[in-house]
Amino acid sequence: MREPGAGQRRRVPFQLVEVTGPSMVPTLVHGDWLLVRHVAGADEVREGEVVVLRHPLQQDLLIVKRAVERREGGWWVLGDNTFVENDSREFGTVPDELVLARGLGRFRPPIEVQRSVAGVAGWVASSVRPLRADRSFSRRLRAR
Repeated sequence: MREPGAGQRRRVPFQLVEVTGPSMVPTLVHGDWLLVRHVAGADEVREGEVVVLRHPLQQDLLIVKRAVERREGGWWVLGDNTFVENDSREFGTVPDELVLARGLGRFRPPIEVQRSVAGVAGWVASSVRPLRADRSFSRRLRAR
């Protein structure tokens, strides 16, 4: 994920960030843009939500994961892609102070220029999606 510049740090409650890498496929893919809302504390996060956090072992790196469950010491987070293990299976529970934002929506840029109203409508219907806390999904992740 691309970190904001020095002038953009936490001055506004909402922000657009670019997603890089495959860890959240199929929910988010490389190149998607994520609308996030900065949180004052990890208690604003619910199970199943997509969150932005600082990597516990490399804190200059921002990552996007799903908050699966609250545990002693913070959040257990997992990527939606089961083949990528850069999550709590690798680095353990994430301390509350490293959770920075909740994902609200996903925007997928168009692959090509849409030249018709139907093309634009189809792109909007498939590319702009809200992100919701999916509790059934987080239960399945916990069962692994």
